[in-house]
Order: sequence, then C-alpha cells, then structure tokens
Amino acid sequence: MSGVTMTMAQAINTALREAMAADESVVVFGEDVGALGGVFRVTDGLAATFGEQRCFDTPLAESGIVGMAVGMAMNGMRPVVEMQFDAFAYPAFEQITSHVAKMASRTRGRVRLPMVIRIPYAGGIGGVEHHCDSSEAYYAHTPGLTVLVPATGADAHGLLRAAIHSPDPVIFLEPKKHYFTKEEVDVTAPVPPVGRAVVRRAGRDATLIAYGPSVSVALAAAEQAADEGRDLGVVDIRSIVPFDDETVAATVRATGRAVVVAEAPGFASVASEIVARVTERCFHHLEAPVRRVTGFDIPYPPPKLERHHLPGVDRVLATVDELQWDAS
Repeated sequence: MSGVTMTMAQAINTALREAMAADESVVVFGEDVGALGGVFRVTDGLAATFGEQRCFDTPLAESGIVGMAVGMAMNGMRPVVEMQFDAFAYPAFEQITSHVAKMASRTRGRVRLPMVIRIPYAGGIGGVEHHCDSSEAYYAHTPGLTVLVPATGADAHGLLRAAIHSPDPVIFLEPKKHYFTKEEVDVTAPVPPVGRAVVRRAGRDATLIAYGPSVSVALAAAEQAADEGRDLGVVDIRSIVPFDDETVAATVRATGRAVVVAEAPGFASVASEIVARVTERCFHHLEAPVRRVTGFDIPYPPPKLERHHLPGVDRVLATVDELQWDAS
C-alpha cells in the first residue's frame, strides 16, 4: 500500500500499528489511549487489535507513566507513551531529565532506553493554557534526548517509525493543529534519517526556517510573497536534536537572508539557537541580520487572542520586508 490519503493522526496510528505488528516488545500506554483511542483518536483501535496487554490506559500520573516506561525499556521492551497534552508532561519532567536523558551516560552505555514519549503539542486549536504549550526548548536543552517535530503526515509516519527503532529515548512532538489535515502518505517509503532537515521550497531572496506547526505558515507566506514578486525558500527542520546545520547553512548562504518562524516564545528559545547557529556559520554570506517571528513572551493566551499570539503570514512577511530594508 502506498500513496494513501490520510490525516496526520491516521499516519501516526499506522506507524504504531506497523511497529507493534513487527515487534512484540513495542507497547503503547498513557491516559485514555486504550478503549477511547486517545483524546485525538491517534491510538484508535490499537487495544482492540493488539490487546490490553500492549495498548492500555494508565492513571492520571504522568511521572508514573514515564517512570514505568523507563523500567520497561531497561528490561528489553520498547514503550511508546503519550502525554495527552504538551503541558501535561511537566509533572514527568523530573523523570525525563534525571533518568530518561541520563541513563545511558550514567551507565557508560551499558543501559540504553529505547523509548518514545509522544506529546501532542503547540496551539492552533483554540485551547487554553496547559493544552497549547510549545515546550520544545526544555527537551532540546536536555542532553541525551532526541527531539523530533514532524510537519506533515508523511514525516509523522516515517519519523515515528525511526523513533521507535532508535536505541535511545526520543521526544516526539506532534503538532495537534495538523492531526486532521489530510494528505497523501506513502507508507512504503523508506524511514527518513533522523537529524536531516528538508527544503520544502527553494527560493532566491530569503530563507524561512521553521518546524512543526510553523512550516505551513512559512509555506503560506512564501506563496503570498511569490504573488508580490519575492522568492522565498522554506526549510523544515524536522529534527531539533540532532540539528542539521549543513542543510540550513547551505540554504541561507544561497539567499543571504533568513527568518526563523516558531510558535514558542522567543526568549531563550529553539528559534534563538537557530539564529545563533546560522549567524555563526553564515556570517560572511548574510545581507541582513537573521530575524525571528515567534509567539510572544507570555503565558498562552485565551482562545480569542490565539490568532494574535501565534506567528501568522502577515507577521512573517512584515519581517521579510525588514530584511529587505536592512539590506538596502
């Protein structure tokens, strides 16, 4: 089967089914992932297909969920756990930073943790605080974790398969606003390499660098810019850790201008790190300072204000205009 039209949620479900069918050590658990199939129905039908021993519900105790996964991974299993919502993962943060990220280093590689922590994350659904956080910087700042952020159904399918196959822990951030976006997914395609960005659109005038839910915003901005006579490229990071400096730097050197687009607040963010890395590697090629378009440095706002908080096409293009002015 290839070239099947499905939502991102279905693509993730398909990846989980494939991994569970291929390897009995793969288990899926978390809050409401069993009979209900998850809040977003991402795990729909897995308990019925594979039984309650391999896809099951847990108490509302995120620290316990991750702690149990650590024990399972230490003993030969490959747990895939769901945090239900981004900010719900914070009670498990001590487990993640103290044990998940450090076990391999602590044991000098003798104990590896092949586990995946799935986190529906970011905004765009009209949710309230604790349901729309962009928490990628916390995980990216923690050595020992791989941090993946798909922007398409195809990458959600492929990168999740890669995450489950990994011998080390992976934080898998799923942009919830794209869960029900339909696209064609080739489920027979090779598993994409971890740590590789992809150029979604080539351009001559400036490069938009984005990941996860912001990739669609960057592409929409590039489309509108084309109507106005500007040629913008778009790079989809896909993997925050490890980071693909080679692809990003090569693209920016070709255009001389860059804007990073991300939903998270800008201060001490992944966007800040990308700006620093691009500036260090492309300084003599830059025609203007590297800019950011991010969420504001505030707690996530009420739903009526969400569209003002999240980076949009107008804010991106206004920032691109500033690049043109800086370069004049």
